[in-house]
Formats: sequence, structure tokens, C-alpha cells
Amino acid sequence: MANKRFSIALHYQILIMLVLGGFFGYFFPHLAKYTNWMGDVFLRGLNMVIIPLILCSITTGVASVGTADNLGRLGAKTMGFYVFSTLVAIVTGFFFVQLLKPGVGAELGFQVPVEDIAAGTEKFGQTLIRIVPSNIFDSMVQGHMLSIIFFAILSGFFITRVGDKSRLLMMDMLNAALDVIMKITMFVIRFTPLGVFSISAKVISQQILLGNEVSEVISRLGLYFITVLLGLSVHAFITLPLAVRFIGRANPIKHIRNMSTPLLTAFSTSSSNATLPLTMEAVENNDGVSNKIASFTLPLGATINMNGTALYECVAVMFIAQAYGIDLSMGQQLVVIFTALLAAIGSAGIPMAGLVMMAVVLKAVGLPLEGIGLILAVDRILDMFRTTINVFGDTCAAVIIAKSEGETLKV
Repeated sequence: MANKRFSIALHYQILIMLVLGGFFGYFFPHLAKYTNWMGDVFLRGLNMVIIPLILCSITTGVASVGTADNLGRLGAKTMGFYVFSTLVAIVTGFFFVQLLKPGVGAELGFQVPVEDIAAGTEKFGQTLIRIVPSNIFDSMVQGHMLSIIFFAILSGFFITRVGDKSRLLMMDMLNAALDVIMKITMFVIRFTPLGVFSISAKVISQQILLGNEVSEVISRLGLYFITVLLGLSVHAFITLPLAVRFIGRANPIKHIRNMSTPLLTAFSTSSSNATLPLTMEAVENNDGVSNKIASFTLPLGATINMNGTALYECVAVMFIAQAYGIDLSMGQQLVVIFTALLAAIGSAGIPMAGLVMMAVVLKAVGLPLEGIGLILAVDRILDMFRTTINVFGDTCAAVIIAKSEGETLKV
């Protein structure tokens, strides 16, 4: 009895270290740089397992689905929900930005220089072409997730088309590799609290050293900040839970509780891809979603299902138009909604990629690219919130698709 070990659940450890890291970065900004190595090592560890995890999990998942009809049905359900939830998120953001009008009377003098944003816009037009890799190994090195996912889906599909001997051999090899990768992933996850502390301290200390007092930044862009958070909150606490409850017929409260670890990690890292290993582990082990469903929906969602990013881009573009006193026509507003959907799909799951894709939306309606400078001061903070919503949307999709396939879950 005296030897009973005291332990704190991982999500509580992450939450505590997130807060402590923020305090450390705020009160000791010049010392925070000495903890950066912990966050760098943690993120490198997560990035180390992402590509092999995606390759093995999607390939085995698709091969387990079996026939082309089953794969087509699963793909249609997944893409249908992703497009639907993203459109709802955009409309939610559009509603609040039109209701609150945060850009009207905004102080245009508070800007941050925009550097090399336009260069990233060229990638969007190549997104569909780059889905088909010319060299899969180069795609792995470059981290082109859509190409890797496409190759994995093809590989899994054609494994079902070879002879039984080859198929069983390939499945055994892939399952064994997936087991090893998940063991490595669980080892990396144990260091999440330290990584979160370092990242939190770095983000806050950078704002302090740049002279951006958090209170000052929020006071100048307060209404814009509130508008984005309000839209994200409605989507996270009303729209997605209702979808889980009435479409997936699952318990949304229990689901949110089960997702605490990946959601807190997404908040601190601002990266859907970096959080993917933790998301898959939580969805499979805590919610009881099969590997077949999780391995198909989650890696795809981390790449193209950007509910939070789409909502943010819509609000930000409308804010910039309001700040410059530009009255967008109804047709232009529809262009903003449609382009925000496409831009969200084109956003890679990396920190601040949505900022680059916003340039696409601005150019689509003829707004000045320099307008991005109006919101850069709070973008890094908002990036943490919208990434959390992106990941939560992926997990909700996995639960809904799993229930639609007749699986019995723990929620």
C-alpha cells in the first residue's frame, strides 16, 4: 500500500506543462531559448513516424476494406462529410464576421511586414497535379502528404488484386511494420509534456521579445480575435457535437473527453500532421474505432479536412475587406466562401500554412495582399485554436464513418 505509485493522466500532464510553459515564456523570455531543444526534438520525433505511419496504416486499412465498391463507399462518405463540415464552418465564420463587422473602423497602422507570402500561392494551382507522385521517395522526402496518401491507397487497393500467397505475405509484413511504428509512436508520446512546455514557452517568449504584449495585441485586434474564436467555438461545441450525436449516434461529451491528449497537443504544436500519431492512437484505443476506418479517415483528414482553417480564412478575408473599406458584392462573397473551401483543402497540415493559402483567397476577390499584415500579430495565437478544431473535426469524422459502417464503439 505504501509503495502505490502516484501518476497523473497524460492529458493532465500536457495541460499543466502547457500553462507552465506559457508562464515561463512570459516571465523569462530571454531564458526560453534554452528550452527550445526539447520542443525541436519532440517535433522531430513525431515527424519521424508520420510518413511510415501513414504509408503502413493507409495501405493496410485500404487492403482490409477489400473490394472497390467498399473502398468507393468509404471514400465517398469520408469526402462527403469533410466537404460538408468545412462548408458549415465557412458559413459559420461568414455569419459572425458579417454580424460583428470587426474590420469596420479597425486601426490600419498596426501591421506586420508581409514577406514571401505570395511565393506560396503558386503551390495551390499544382495541388491536384502533385497528388500523383513522379517519384514516391522524393514525395516522402518533401513531405507531400497527398502524394503519399495517393500511393498508399493505390498500394492497398492492388494488394487485394494479387494472389492469396502474395497478399497474405504483404499484409503480414505491413501489419508487423505498423506494430513496430506504433511502439515507436507510443515511446515518443511519453515525452509530449516536455515538448509542449518548450513550444508554449517559445511561442509566448517570441511575442514578448518582438514587443507584442499579448494584452496590447488583443486590445487592438480584439473584435477580430473574438469573431474568430466565436466562430470556432460554435463549430467545436455545437456543430461537430451535434453531427456526432445525430449523424453518428454517439456520445459527443465522451468523445471530447477521449480526445483530450491529441487536442491539447494540436493546440500546442499548431500542426495536424505532427498530432496525427496521437490522434490515431486515441481514436482507436479510446473510442474503439477500427484501424481500417481510422487509418483511412485520419491521415486524409489531417491533409484536406481543415474546418478551423477554412473558417479563419473566411473571417480574415472579410475583416481585411472591411478594414480597407471595400464593399464586396454578393458574388464576391460567394467567391470567398468557395475559394476558402478549396484553399483549406490545399493547406498542408503544417504551422501557419493557412496564412499562405489566404493569399489565394485575397487574390480571388482582388483584395491587397498587404492586408495579411493586419492580422499577423494574432495569427500565431489563432493558429493554435484553429488547428485544434481541424484535428477535432477529423476525429468526429472517424467516429461518424465508423458508426455508419456498423462498428460498435466505446462512445
